[in-house]
Amino acid sequence: MLFRRQPRSTVTSNPAGAGIYAELARWIPPERLVLDHSELKVYECDGLPLHKELPGAVALCASRQEVIAVVRWCNEKNVPFVPRGAGTGLSGGATPTARAVVLDLNRMNRVLHVDLQNRYAVVEPGVINIKLTHEVHADGFHYAPDPSSQKACTIGGNVAENAGGPHCLKYGMTTDHILGLEVVLPDGETARLSGPLAENSGYDLAGLFVGTEGTFGIVTEITVRLVPNPESIRTFLAIFPRMNLACRTVAEITRQGILPAALEILDQLTIRAVEASVFKAGYPQDAAAVLLIEIDGLDAGMDEEEQKIRQIAKENEAIEFRTARDETERLKLWKGRKGAFGAMGRVNTDLYVLDGVVPRTRLENVLNEVYEIAKRHGVTLANVFHAGDGNLHPNISYDGRDPDERSRVLLAGREILEACVRAGGSISGEHGIGLEKMDFMPLCFTEEDLQLQKDLRRAVDPRNLSNPAKIFPDSKSCVEVGKRHATLVPL
Repeated sequence: MLFRRQPRSTVTSNPAGAGIYAELARWIPPERLVLDHSELKVYECDGLPLHKELPGAVALCASRQEVIAVVRWCNEKNVPFVPRGAGTGLSGGATPTARAVVLDLNRMNRVLHVDLQNRYAVVEPGVINIKLTHEVHADGFHYAPDPSSQKACTIGGNVAENAGGPHCLKYGMTTDHILGLEVVLPDGETARLSGPLAENSGYDLAGLFVGTEGTFGIVTEITVRLVPNPESIRTFLAIFPRMNLACRTVAEITRQGILPAALEILDQLTIRAVEASVFKAGYPQDAAAVLLIEIDGLDAGMDEEEQKIRQIAKENEAIEFRTARDETERLKLWKGRKGAFGAMGRVNTDLYVLDGVVPRTRLENVLNEVYEIAKRHGVTLANVFHAGDGNLHPNISYDGRDPDERSRVLLAGREILEACVRAGGSISGEHGIGLEKMDFMPLCFTEEDLQLQKDLRRAVDPRNLSNPAKIFPDSKSCVEVGKRHATLVPL
């Protein structure tokens, strides 16, 4: 059955009082129940430090049964709750609301079952993304979604945000690799959505759940698709004197019908931060941009594809075209790309990682506008992004202790997302909406579109307890959207 509710057990509750969160000790051992103010500060935000809020309590859940008990208690006490994985999210999705109970799922980290013959695995939500690939790589398989934080982020968190990564250009987003879910709904009941078969009859409820950012409940078990390792992989680094030439190379590669596994661009500020860090990859620091290209698949035909890419890079004035000679060199090139966000910590104390999408053919124009916006607001901005699918990640480095600088960062971020929408793009490619972009949703959706989504959320969570105050705009701001231009107007 695709949506099979499981029977509830009775949970006895004590009368509410000043120490109401202490009641959770009935199901969560004291050493895994965080109530101390100083310890709660660890959970006041995720990877987006622009928004912070202390939770009422944190439950370090180690089992499905503990998740069910905590959610049922929250439902009975009318207390909001927020699921949390590794906290690597970048849109405030795991940032708690006031009074909320945070359910930390990192201890639910077992690979429960691997079926290589049918190419799937069953995991708990706290399994680190890359560890699943380590588990099956020797048998010729891997888990394809690869966010830059894959050494730290959890698969449960990836499900919540529908995470992508450099290789989503060819292999797709998290939703393309989720076959089934077990979830705890906002009232504490459990349900199984779909299963290990690639095709299921009826509604795709697992697909509906992926990307809901914890607003539909909490995932406790995930069935994922495993992908065979490619026969051959080739990785290249094209070096350019100007950013627009790297963008044109990307557009031409895809225009000619070539589908690389990844097309990633880093600009000069990012390159210099990477090369000064532990992620040093040998990128030339005098380059305006580098384009990391990876192709994979059958070895037959690989030479021809490589030659086409080399020619395209040459026609777009690439200064140099490097080839990774072995796996060590390949991993070194990827270490720089995957470590780019961490390397930006050398620039300033805080980092605001934006996540907008534009058509590939508009990359050059939109990037020019992005740099102009940063200059106008006097903020430090670097770009590293999934060029192949037009997913931009402008990174604004700033000092979060300076209110004026923080205000300019927010204004610049707003204008950058508006520019993406004007170019025919979107306000998010893989980071989700969370707190960061909920007031920008009317840039992409009509009032009727938003109401339909709100109604769906209300049908699943009528009491608005599961990760409330996320995704949809509230009454504090409004957005006027014209047919051809979008302008944010404060109330």
